[in-house]
Amino acid sequence: MKAPDGGWGWAIVVACFTAQFLAYGSPQSVGVLYPEWLHTFQEGKGMTAWVGSLVLGVGLIASPVCSACVVNFGARPVTIFSGVMVSGGLILSAFAPNVSFLIFSYGVVVGMGCGLVYAATLTITCQYFDKRRGLALGVVTTGTSAGGFLYATVQNELILLLGLDGCLLVTGAFALNIIACAGPMRPLAPPTYYLRQRAAALERASQAQLYQRAADSEEPITRALDQPATNEKPTSVRDLVIAVEMRETPANERGRWSCSALVKMIKNRTRGYYRCFSSTLSLLQNRVFSALCVSLFLFCLGAIPPLLFMEDVAQSGGLSEGVAALPLVSITALSAGVGKLLLGVAVDLPGVDSIYLYAFTVGASGLGLLLIPLTRSYLGLQILSACLGFLSGNWSLTPYVTTEVVGMETLTEAHGILMLFAGFGILLGPPVVGWFYDWSLSYDLAFYLSGGCVLLGGLILFLSALPCLDCTKSPTPPPQPLHPCKEPECNSPEQVVLGAELTNGLGAELSNSLDLVASVA
Repeated sequence: MKAPDGGWGWAIVVACFTAQFLAYGSPQSVGVLYPEWLHTFQEGKGMTAWVGSLVLGVGLIASPVCSACVVNFGARPVTIFSGVMVSGGLILSAFAPNVSFLIFSYGVVVGMGCGLVYAATLTITCQYFDKRRGLALGVVTTGTSAGGFLYATVQNELILLLGLDGCLLVTGAFALNIIACAGPMRPLAPPTYYLRQRAAALERASQAQLYQRAADSEEPITRALDQPATNEKPTSVRDLVIAVEMRETPANERGRWSCSALVKMIKNRTRGYYRCFSSTLSLLQNRVFSALCVSLFLFCLGAIPPLLFMEDVAQSGGLSEGVAALPLVSITALSAGVGKLLLGVAVDLPGVDSIYLYAFTVGASGLGLLLIPLTRSYLGLQILSACLGFLSGNWSLTPYVTTEVVGMETLTEAHGILMLFAGFGILLGPPVVGWFYDWSLSYDLAFYLSGGCVLLGGLILFLSALPCLDCTKSPTPPPQPLHPCKEPECNSPEQVVLGAELTNGLGAELSNSLDLVASVA
């Protein structure tokens, strides 16, 4: 079905924006909770960082599973289930006795719920928009930034009023509203699960009709089977099959047929897995898509830790003492929302290459990360937080760039693979930075390493998208004459083409003459 590019699609955009706002509000502002967890559980920075890295990474690692759930069941049921997971994980985290339990409740449960919300909202938005897809995706993904901006301030106030446990309970109650956001997500086409159920119901109905028809003719068929062999015409194969099915099958026969059915089912499943594996390999053979996967992995490895550690950088360096200012997490989230909107609008402009735009934002983020260790004032950290947040708005470009590289037909599968790489980068980035701090008691070396990784990712994507790499194929050789002439003017391209036309004309006339002779004879 053709994408409407408007109409009810804008209701879908509002619902998806609200769902991402409620789901990602607390995970995007996890930097506010991180110092509280350090103070409450008295664990190392590397160990505690696993909570923040898992909540942002586990959903992306499980993106192929989340995408498969959306394809099979639809965006609406997946969003309802994800609302229950996010809310339940936040409420469980309020009763966490240690960091290990917090890693499961907040990191895994909430992270998996966020991954389901992300896959459902992006998929349903791409189905409803084609020409204005960049703008729609920019608005939808701004929900995560708006949630991070507001939740950072709200969670600070809730911690002061109710404590850490009360803050998590209230945010868990807010997350239950994700279930209501699933209402407007009307699918344009029935999901695969419902199509399979309908096909199975039709198959059962046709089998019931066949058995009823066989039951009506059971007597003559049985008589035909029991009569002795004669010279008469044998019973048809269809009648024999119906008669055999109507007879009672012995126990050993039933066991044999059940084993064969099991083997057939295993073969079908294996064939499906092989097709999925072959499709994944064919996507990874695309040079630009492979470079995009590597670039996103390096970007998430280096650019996500500031979201978690920026507040701790200011506190450990003594830069935030006596400064009554907006939290750095809120500044990052607000500028990220602006970046998602502006980059989403910019990518729809004529003459703008989405791949080069994405590579530029990645490279500029790497330069910003290299400047963090050189900053010695809170104002400088605020400016860098705003710049890095704006450049992190390139997340709204990810589905757009994926569609441009692999096409709309394989968007869901390709986006799942891409988010798998991103999830591993997010999962490893914050713990590595925390371990570097525990080892060197400074963030400088960790941020230099992060900035280098992000710069490398932008360079890889830029070089892979250069058009000169597509010009390596050998040109098609010109047609050769049937009988080469030794004279140089006979081998010119004009003479070769003229000779080919004359040869084709003579061949057609000869064929017509032979047909006429054959008709006369």
